[in-house]
Amino acid sequence: MKAKDFHRIDIETGTENPESRLFVDPNKVGFIDLNHIRLLRCGVDTVRQLYRGLIRPEIMALFENPGTLVNFAGERWHSGRVGKDSGYQYKLQNADLGFVLLVKNFNAKLDAIGPHLKIEVSPHAIDNLSPERLQQRLDHYAGHVLTNVERNQCAVHLALDVQGWEPPVDLVARMHCRARNHRDISGINEISWATKSSVYGRGETSMFGSAGGIQLCIYNKTEQARATDKLDYWETVWRRRDSFDEGDPQNYNPEQAVWRVELRYHHSIIQQFASGSMDVRTGALVQTDSFAAFAGHLDGLWRYGLGQFKLLIRPGYFDPAWTLMRDDVSVDLPVDSLLDETNYKRHYKTARGFSGKNVELFLGNFVSLLARERVGAKKGFQRLKEWECWPVIRDHYAAKEMSERDLYMHIRDLLEERHVRWGRAV
Repeated sequence: MKAKDFHRIDIETGTENPESRLFVDPNKVGFIDLNHIRLLRCGVDTVRQLYRGLIRPEIMALFENPGTLVNFAGERWHSGRVGKDSGYQYKLQNADLGFVLLVKNFNAKLDAIGPHLKIEVSPHAIDNLSPERLQQRLDHYAGHVLTNVERNQCAVHLALDVQGWEPPVDLVARMHCRARNHRDISGINEISWATKSSVYGRGETSMFGSAGGIQLCIYNKTEQARATDKLDYWETVWRRRDSFDEGDPQNYNPEQAVWRVELRYHHSIIQQFASGSMDVRTGALVQTDSFAAFAGHLDGLWRYGLGQFKLLIRPGYFDPAWTLMRDDVSVDLPVDSLLDETNYKRHYKTARGFSGKNVELFLGNFVSLLARERVGAKKGFQRLKEWECWPVIRDHYAAKEMSERDLYMHIRDLLEERHVRWGRAV
């Protein structure tokens, strides 16, 4: 059932007003006044731009002595190795500039064209550069790392900072979404469970969804910024960018906690939007591959995300605070929003048909090989996720309402069955 919004009523005239902070329950006599909520800023917290190409031979010399400072693209950078979980082998980092370059994909040969570069951008670099200038900088660094450079899509994190609101204690029960995994982090303890499970106590961080899709994260930004010694920076941003409440431009209160509602879009999801969304005037598909080209669509992604993750006040009705965050917010970028000019839709390549059948045939053969080589489900699933074709497999099963956790459990059960029925004969 599609969730509905409360009516927004003008306090003086009693007529509907989409900008009012007074919400009226359409089925019950009652009002909810949200004038106490302060929407401080909605911005891009992270950009990850991916590239394909051939690594320049001289670049690998920068990593001969990991942990040292090196010269690259006219600046000083810290070189090093990174863990395999990142998908890359090496990194160049300059925290002052706000860039981290991840180089040499683990699953592609060094001397072959492949997805060998991912550049991660920090909030202060995003804040200081327009999307066009930022893209120029990204492409500049990519040209120094690769030849035959080709943009390979981007990933973005969108973050709303808010005061006067905090997640309810029954957040998990009231949050409705297709994502089946929820994680709650309290202090040093981390617990993962399906959304139907109970939550005891109150966590400082809650996450819904998977990092390889769309992920919603709600956390105490004040505490996080204080723990990372970045509270001074964020306070300057909040005082400067609290632009949603024009009648009270100085609405940041340093005595009150700031909570963050963050949507994290994997690059494969951005590609789905680029391949499926259409300009309503021309009928042309978006078909973008860079952050700068996609920046005008971020308002659309913000509204889409808060429509997919539904915080309900009761069955069938959005929590008015969620409606406020979804509809009264625009992403703070110096670009024209394309929200009203675009029909946003995700294009799934493998929801059905020939390629979907191939995915399922492959998975059965994959499990048989794991059983033959006595590889456990956990290690096998990790290898599967590192493969370039993993997004195709994940999207196919997502269309069948299976999360990554569900798919892992499916592989584990199939593997156990093969071991029990066939033993070492497989």
